[in-house]
Amino acid sequence: MKKFVVLILLSFAIATIASAADMLEFSADVVNKSKSGVMTSKLYMKDKKMRMDMPGQDMYNITRQDKKLTWTVMPSQKIYMEMAFQEPRDIPERKVTGEVSRKLVGRETIDGHPAEKYEVTYTDADKQQRMYQWMATDINFPVKMAAIDGSWSMEYKNIKMGPPADTLFEIPSGFKKMTLPSLPGAGYGKGMARG
Repeated sequence: MKKFVVLILLSFAIATIASAADMLEFSADVVNKSKSGVMTSKLYMKDKKMRMDMPGQDMYNITRQDKKLTWTVMPSQKIYMEMAFQEPRDIPERKVTGEVSRKLVGRETIDGHPAEKYEVTYTDADKQQRMYQWMATDINFPVKMAAIDGSWSMEYKNIKMGPPADTLFEIPSGFKKMTLPSLPGAGYGKGMARG
């Protein structure tokens, strides 16, 4: 269950970055580093569609902003779950959610892409935070983000520009939709009828 939650949270984080990148069509490896370790996933994006595969996991996520849905697909069981997806609000292009300011602090090459390195100040839960963001100048895309203190980073590697196959963003034929059982007493308050 913990891996499922991590997958969902990572999907939303990447969706935010993807919105800032003008919804480019590409595939890439996404490497997340934190004190907990390193997690690598495979990301595919096309139009308002996103898919994230996590190696070693028997599940992947498909986010369809065009349908306002997220599907979690479990291939070995031939089942999937469906959840409502809400598009992030007020995400300016090239900017971090809650961004207050940015300052160019250098230029580097990240995974073969020339990039401008910015120090970004942003507000998160009413606190000001700072991080680095590397914006690739050849593809106008944030190829790396990292905490100033080095406690976490997220980097795109092996970026392949161009549209991935449409079939990557659909539920495979023959898969059944799984509904979560309702828990006794959950969601039923005073005056609410059971369905």
